[in-house]
Amino acid sequence: MTDSIHGINGASETVNPLDSSSKLRQPSPGVQLEPAHPQQRILPGDSATTRAEKIERNGTHAEYSDDGDGSPPAKRQKVDTSGIPCPSEPRERMRGVAQVKSEYLIHVPGRKSVEDGDRQSGGKNKSRNKDRGQNTARTFGSSRDSLQLCMSRSSSPEFSPRDCKFGDKCKYEHDLRRYLKEGKREDVTTFSGMCPIWDAKGTCSVGWRCRFVGSHSKERDTEDGRKELVLLEDAARRAKSDQEAVMDEGVGVVNIVSSKTKMDLKKHAIKTPKADAYNDWLIKRQKEVDDRFRGKDGDKDENDSEAKGGTVEERATNEILGDNRARYTEPPFLPSEKKRIYYGPETPVLAPLTTQGNLPFRRLCVELGAQVTWSEMAMGLPLLQGEKSEWALMKAHESETLPPRYRPTSVVEEYDNSRDLRFGAQIAGNKPWNTLKTTEVLTALCPHLRAIDLNCGCPIDLVYRQGAGSALLDSPGKLEKMLRGMNAVSQEIPVTVKIRMGTKDGKPTAEKLVERLALGGPEIQQLGEGPAGVAAITLHGRSRQQRYTRKPDPRQLSSSNNGKVYFVGNGDCYSHVDYNEHIAHGKVDSVMVARGALIKPWIFEEIEQGQYLDKSATQRLAYIEKYAKYGLENWGSDEIGVGITRRFLLEWLSFACRYVPVGLLEHLPPHIQDRPPAHKGRNELETLLSSDNYKDWIKIR
Repeated sequence: MTDSIHGINGASETVNPLDSSSKLRQPSPGVQLEPAHPQQRILPGDSATTRAEKIERNGTHAEYSDDGDGSPPAKRQKVDTSGIPCPSEPRERMRGVAQVKSEYLIHVPGRKSVEDGDRQSGGKNKSRNKDRGQNTARTFGSSRDSLQLCMSRSSSPEFSPRDCKFGDKCKYEHDLRRYLKEGKREDVTTFSGMCPIWDAKGTCSVGWRCRFVGSHSKERDTEDGRKELVLLEDAARRAKSDQEAVMDEGVGVVNIVSSKTKMDLKKHAIKTPKADAYNDWLIKRQKEVDDRFRGKDGDKDENDSEAKGGTVEERATNEILGDNRARYTEPPFLPSEKKRIYYGPETPVLAPLTTQGNLPFRRLCVELGAQVTWSEMAMGLPLLQGEKSEWALMKAHESETLPPRYRPTSVVEEYDNSRDLRFGAQIAGNKPWNTLKTTEVLTALCPHLRAIDLNCGCPIDLVYRQGAGSALLDSPGKLEKMLRGMNAVSQEIPVTVKIRMGTKDGKPTAEKLVERLALGGPEIQQLGEGPAGVAAITLHGRSRQQRYTRKPDPRQLSSSNNGKVYFVGNGDCYSHVDYNEHIAHGKVDSVMVARGALIKPWIFEEIEQGQYLDKSATQRLAYIEKYAKYGLENWGSDEIGVGITRRFLLEWLSFACRYVPVGLLEHLPPHIQDRPPAHKGRNELETLLSSDNYKDWIKIR
């Protein structure tokens, strides 16, 4: 939980999760500036971005709320169908409504029809106010054992444990049989009772704390006639698994940064000489440019005097003709030659998704056809401070190190598909020194990176007010310097950027910004330094003010594409039809899929096959089971790992329940913003999967 103190007049001050040196001021109790989102607790393992998002939604007291009837805090207003007619012919398509065939509609007494409500409000549902409260009296379960086993006993046979350095003063349990009987919950029967980690590695890293311990332990007779509990290992599978040094890091995980390295970062023991030198040069060079182009230099020569009344461009031209570039300090070093990357129609991209874009979900999407994946957005400062939660975002699965699909219509010069991989890291920062240092550290510590992406589209208020995310859209000069510096210190790893149409609705700035990033600003062009060096630009077709509302127009993307770098579109891709429309009308090389992948991860299969896939409820349940297995392999099969897996699984199901099978819809293609009326599925399992009530999700296990 974040630390908070009470300031003047009862206002609350909270530690800023993005910058621990500053405080956040919250309104006094009882003052609500805007309707709040359902409350969620801030957990110890949350990344800085996730903590910022929860604070923005819920204020400082981030707790789960409950309406008292057992229903979960809904993320959207529940729709209803009472009074909906059941015509024999398809009805005219209504905006904002996913119209379900009449035979699947159900009547819920006492609730208003979503279609009637839309007709009265012009397609917008305005009754969003609900009874809300902080629910401070609610108790929460624990994801820890009631008796915690000492680590000296966790992986040892019963009669030959390791020595505990605390001896009799140790506060943890040393009696193994008492721990198994009273301290931990019963074994889980999922996956036929087989531990996913042991099944993959031949040994389980959490030992006796595993919730599947019965699958890899037994009781044996000793020579003195006693019975001893021992853990089992499969030597053949263990020989094929990861090395002992990374046994605790999940199955097939790469980009692992050791605890010692994180501690060295925290102590500033790891230096960034390239970033420091280049940042000093950027500061000095900017002062020289300001002096020459803004008329601040006291020692002006004749060329300056003649150009005194001209524009910035005219003065720059006169200086170049007079060879005044010799007055500027040369950069300390030039960028290294970069690996070539490739984007094409056959390479759909999984977007960086805060909270939900974790390793198990990306692994599932790669299996279903995602060709490029990105980490969740990581804040630069916490990475430089060695925060464990932020460095966890940089881990990738070995399936993400495979080359993406490559079927170009023409050969791409100097591109080696065998050297390419799928996983890239996305960072955010508000200062050039911040992003340069982060880039240098990532390049040194994470060997499996396709590219490093700078986020300039995050609309979260805490990020925006810090000058990062979409705030950089209003500072194109600073953004160009940041990308130029990142490109200089990233060695052979390419640098990309993700932007929005602008910060304010109706005032797009993307076209000019893309031109600046691809070719360089006007002053930089006059100095002959060339472009900033970005390998690709991703454009979200909405402004920051829009956030995720209203459907973006793919044609807006085409006006910003100058064809100089790879151009990727983003925004409301929910089917292969949307994907192809972006490619055709948006003139983009590829499309980044975000919420569409959360609702139906098999969208990548639809894109590859070029058709709708009406997945059965059994197939969808298999994806959920596979995600749970991947989660346990990544976070562990002990009580804590099961709790983390459950938490992220529920986060995903809150999106997946929005899916309406194409066999139930009256109109295609489906739209991601459409919400269905109350309906039933083609069988009981499909009905449960469409529910947004967590009690129904429990029934599907």
